[in-house]
Amino acid sequence: MRLYSWWRAAVFSTLSALIVLMFALGIGLIKIPNLNGAGEGAADGDRTAPASLKLRESPETRTLQLNTAELLPYSPDERENIAVYEQLNEAVVNITTEIQAYNWFLEPVPQDGTSGSGTIIDTRGLVLTNNHVIEKAIKVFINLADGAQIEGSVKGTDPENDLAVVEFKPPPGVDLRTIPFGDSSGLKVGQKVLAIGNPFAFERTLTVGIVSGLGRPIQTSQRNIIRDMIQTDASINPGNSGGPLLDAQGRMIGVTTMIYSPSGGSVGIGFAVPVNTAKRVVAELIEYGKVRRGWLDATLVQVFPALVRYAKLSVQSGLLVSRTKKAGLAEKAGLKQGSDPVRYGSSVIYLGGDIITKVDGMKVDTLADLYSALEDNKGGDKVEVEVLRNGGTVKLTVTLADRDEVLNHP
Repeated sequence: MRLYSWWRAAVFSTLSALIVLMFALGIGLIKIPNLNGAGEGAADGDRTAPASLKLRESPETRTLQLNTAELLPYSPDERENIAVYEQLNEAVVNITTEIQAYNWFLEPVPQDGTSGSGTIIDTRGLVLTNNHVIEKAIKVFINLADGAQIEGSVKGTDPENDLAVVEFKPPPGVDLRTIPFGDSSGLKVGQKVLAIGNPFAFERTLTVGIVSGLGRPIQTSQRNIIRDMIQTDASINPGNSGGPLLDAQGRMIGVTTMIYSPSGGSVGIGFAVPVNTAKRVVAELIEYGKVRRGWLDATLVQVFPALVRYAKLSVQSGLLVSRTKKAGLAEKAGLKQGSDPVRYGSSVIYLGGDIITKVDGMKVDTLADLYSALEDNKGGDKVEVEVLRNGGTVKLTVTLADRDEVLNHP
């Protein structure tokens, strides 16, 4: 029997343990935790997605191939344009819809709806587009680059940013091409941008321009104002809506939305929703089908001329706090409700309450301004609310309630 000293025994034990550990790692019995927070099924493309947004991107779209032999005869600018189009155009789909109409006998009949573009953002079949492209649709069809038409479904919508996510099941054996998200926070006026879309039913057309302006607030409806829109002179023709606005590296920096044209044609000013807004919204649409937002749990009345004259208000705009929810968050924060009821049409307005003039650092003149100010806030967030009270200005910190609960269950 051979005896070993204690230090030899320790060395042999440590080496044996290391060998067993390496063997276990090799066959997968032990897994190293993902420090980036991605799940086991996450693809490499998840590294470029926001923490709350797990997308599977096609790896071949991450780096543009600008120096291939067939591109060498062209100028550097032309190489960028050609590379962006050739590598990414298949990730842009045409979207057509079917809506419900009524005939002379008031019978429901299907009818062709709107048409637009969309961007494949996930290889599992997720498409980012505009809300107005699929609005009121009873059926949505995705037309791929190879000509295949697949019926999809609406995953979620956000009318306030005119964004929507549509999903479809990719055909067997088809590897979808995706366009990676970029970053719209560092855009500069004069920066080159490219738009791919389906104008006039022509598939995947490329237009090139520059960023003409930043931070444009555009009112899309009586209630909704989209802030920080990107203005561009890249042509956004009918059918381009919902397609990607790209930088020179082929990263999506916006979602083309509309064109303002004095003549009613395609010549005018184009606008796109910033991709940073889209990234935040898409995560919610995929998980919940909508965007959860915060709201003041109070009954607010937009100040109007007749109210100014009758109540002898010192301001011409703002939001009058008519009532606050009893023991609610706004009341606990010190927001003062009105006490003198007056009838206006079929409504009762309580006068004497605070008049809100600023929320979360944004001037608030109308209800549309309030929707815009709280667009990126959720229930539970705290915001600073500035009000006029007894001729002076008062600043309050208010915790927001869930907007759906406030507006749908007053």
